Amino acid sequence: MHAALVTLTIDPDQAPAAAGALMNDILPKIRSAPGFVTGYWLEPADGSGFSMMLFDTEEQAREATPPASGWTAPGVTITRVEIRRVAVTAP
Repeated sequence: MHAALVTLTIDPDQAPAAAGALMNDILPKIRSAPGFVTGYWLEPADGSGFSMMLFDTEEQAREATPPASGWTAPGVTITRVEIRRVAVTAP
């Protein structure tokens, strides 16, 4: 399993529109992406956001996350994307 870690900045003035894009555009694409297992989107703090999504394979994680996936939302800038192998999980 591989994790896609996405760090971003959000313009506070556009946060409601960005949240709408996440819920209506981005999440449906991610949920239907091949190999998607689960995802977590943390509430922004001081204009910074972070998400972690798990996929069956590294290739699937890379294809479903920026820049390959074309994520776009008003006022959002993707600052970093990392793909890492999941070493251990715990319930």
